[in-house]
Order: sequence, then C-alpha cells, then structure tokens
Amino acid sequence: MSATVAAPVPAVFKAACPDCRGCFELAATALRLAIGASRRTTFYSFTCPECGTAVRKPAGERIVELLTGGGVRTLRLHQTV
Repeated sequence: MSATVAAPVPAVFKAACPDCRGCFELAATALRLAIGASRRTTFYSFTCPECGTAVRKPAGERIVELLTGGGVRTLRLHQTV
C-alpha cells in the first residue's frame, strides 16, 4: 500500500484596485511584500490584472502574517545608519 501526499493548495488572496475599482483574486506569486522598520515602510504590492496599474497598499501585522503564511515573496527593508 502506498500513501499519496496531496499537493498543497496554492494560496489565493482577494484584492482590489483603487484606480479601476476592480475586485479580483491573486495568487501568492502575483504579490510582493516589503517589511520595513515602520508601518509607513511595510506594504504589499501587485499589478492590477484589469487595468495594469501598479498598486501599493499598507500592510499591518495581520496582513503580513497572512501573506507570509500564504507564500508571498517577502523583501525585508533594512535601515541605513
């Protein structure tokens, strides 16, 4: 008897574009997360699939948890001295 391992289900995130007001679902690969030293420098970004606008939105602690847990590529921004 052999055990089969189910492939993990890719995470999908709901997002909206402030320009065209489109609402859609994005795969983790379509999002980027930047974690900075403050709330102002912590954000996620994506390109709107409907109008092509580059969108950048602030990311609080809960959003950071959800995105990192869902496999979104993360960039940690370091402060220069």
